[in-house]
Amino acid sequence: MTDTPTRDSNGNILADGDSVTLIKDLKVMGSGGVTLKRGTLVRNIRLTGDEAEIEANVDRVRGLVLRTEFVKKA
Repeated sequence: MTDTPTRDSNGNILADGDSVTLIKDLKVMGSGGVTLKRGTLVRNIRLTGDEAEIEANVDRVRGLVLRTEFVKKA
């Protein structure tokens, strides 16, 4: 892992197990046309080695990698 903390779009520090909210509609590639809508709550995130990405599970999509620029801490 890097020494730089993982931050959301507003600059809040994220940690494992936090909940985040999407700030933009996102099309999920390779999922058969699933689109995650703005305002969707994503619970229990996991940090990755990259400060710009987090891992999460959402309704129909497991093992999803989200860019931190599209989420805000809930």
